[in-house]
Amino acid sequence: MNLMGGISLCLGALMAVWLLAVTWRRCSTFLRVALRTVRRDLTCLAVILRVRLAMRRHTRNGSTIPALFAQVAAKHPDKPALVCESTGEVWAFRELQQRCHAVAHWALAQGWAEGTVVALYMENRPLVVALWLGLASVGVEAALVNYNLRRRSLLHCIGESGAQAVVFGLEMTEAVSEVSNSLQPGVLLFSCGGRSHQEELRSSLKVQNLDLMLEDTPRHQPHHTTRKGFNDRLVYIYTSGTTGMPKAAVVVHSRFYRIASFGFHCFGLCQDDVVYNCLPLYHSSGTIMGVGQCLLFGLTVVVRRKFSASSFWDDCVKHDCTVFLYIGEICRYLLAQAPRPSEARHRLRVAMGNGLRPSVWEEFVRRFSIKRIGEFYGATECNCSMINIDGKVGACGFSSRILPGFYPISLVRLDGEEGELLRDSRGLCVPCRPGQPGMLVGRIDSSDPLRRFDGYVDRESTARKIAHNVFKRGDSAYVSGDLLVMDELGYMYFRDRSGDTFRWRGENVSATEVEGALSRLLGHGDVAVYGVAVPGAEGKAGVAAVAHPGGHFDLDKFSAGVREALPSYARPLFLRLVPSVDTTGTFKIQKTRLRKEGYRPRQPAGEVYFLDSQTGRYQDVTSDLCDAIDAGRVRL
Repeated sequence: MNLMGGISLCLGALMAVWLLAVTWRRCSTFLRVALRTVRRDLTCLAVILRVRLAMRRHTRNGSTIPALFAQVAAKHPDKPALVCESTGEVWAFRELQQRCHAVAHWALAQGWAEGTVVALYMENRPLVVALWLGLASVGVEAALVNYNLRRRSLLHCIGESGAQAVVFGLEMTEAVSEVSNSLQPGVLLFSCGGRSHQEELRSSLKVQNLDLMLEDTPRHQPHHTTRKGFNDRLVYIYTSGTTGMPKAAVVVHSRFYRIASFGFHCFGLCQDDVVYNCLPLYHSSGTIMGVGQCLLFGLTVVVRRKFSASSFWDDCVKHDCTVFLYIGEICRYLLAQAPRPSEARHRLRVAMGNGLRPSVWEEFVRRFSIKRIGEFYGATECNCSMINIDGKVGACGFSSRILPGFYPISLVRLDGEEGELLRDSRGLCVPCRPGQPGMLVGRIDSSDPLRRFDGYVDRESTARKIAHNVFKRGDSAYVSGDLLVMDELGYMYFRDRSGDTFRWRGENVSATEVEGALSRLLGHGDVAVYGVAVPGAEGKAGVAAVAHPGGHFDLDKFSAGVREALPSYARPLFLRLVPSVDTTGTFKIQKTRLRKEGYRPRQPAGEVYFLDSQTGRYQDVTSDLCDAIDAGRVRL
């Protein structure tokens, strides 16, 4: 063998060894991940197959949510279905169904055709369920309007849905009177929830008394067969409107079934469970994940008018609840309460919801002895919902590393601070590696009820949520607008809303993570973190708006806590003490007004402080200091 031949043989052997090493490393990694996640993945796969088969059957049969509820009600007509916590009123399944029939007769008497929209604008009560369910039984679609909205936002939501009528609770009379003259001509007004001031209402607002109308309406099933099927429109549920006007998301019957079913099967619920629902019924968590357990699986649901941290545990003990729903900051608010005897006497075993911060999770479970946290991820309209099926602390779901094809969602990389999807040389999106934050997307398949994206009433808003050529050429995917990160085992962790992450000192700062750290430092108080531009500085400086109703605020203690809890680039450069932080009805923090106000002191907007880089302490912000910062004379 000549010299060149020997060298070639050696190179070939080295190449073979290298390939074997790479293959072994990949195989060993796959085996390690598989051994740790196979049970989780197969459990979830079994649930997906179960739900998929049921949805296929319901699609074939042309089922609707009212029809499925009728089957449940027939099985146990005398069992409590809905309990009104404020009045103590209990509706058995038979009574709920009869009230739905009365609503259906009323809708038909109005001459409303299938596809007509009626806006519901009232605080939580069992009647809300009877209204939208009864309307749906004759093909009329309810728009569930946030009862916190007023004036321009209220008019926008009613108008966007194309509602021909508004049903409102008497508690919303003032809000309705403010917009009544601006409603589209021909929009009918109906009031419910009491008889006081009815004559005054009828004369001033031309309001009809729905309570009296329903009392005189038959309670048997009307002779009407809806033409709607499992994939047709059921209700409209609005986005929270944290960055603009709320958008009316389309909820079809199959989507309602899918969300409620995954919650029931994944979190181990059973028909004997009693669900405590203090979430607003205009929200998908309250109506679909909560009330859906009653309508589709026969659970009893206790409906509270509004969430109250001080009454929460007493209510759960009183009604012997075993499951409760949370969203946003509810768990943090409960932790901030002083201990009370009832928090140790409850029978709650499952808490299901979304938005439980990792900084709160373990403390909440430990203090209140909750056996199972059913955290999930999902927006009303999205097709990339996820469920944390095995209680992994901090995770909002997972994507299988060993069976990636059975639920096609992915994290894809973003390009620069504008948040555009990064594309490779083929024009496709670039998937993220474990540990690399990215945008969550879900492949759209209109023929698959699990993968369809029904969007919003507004077509332009729908189009903005769809990206093309994501996984392969010619496909389309829903773009969530949320940044998440996945670990080696496929667990997904929420990082930030799109637009909430900002860049400072060459590092990406997660507003959500900083809010969690500061909130814990402040005893689970309300904190809003956001970035603002500073003249002459790259990126955006962090501002923390802390809810402080008054009294002494220990700046030294806070400064020391910030230094200990956060890396230097993530420490808010400015601190604002404000009476309260703006939130939505579901406790999502609103930052639009705060961003506009920037970091200059405003009256009566609260006190403003600046983090001195030399001392590491927050100091008062004066007009002179602001001028010096703007002129670049202060080291940031």
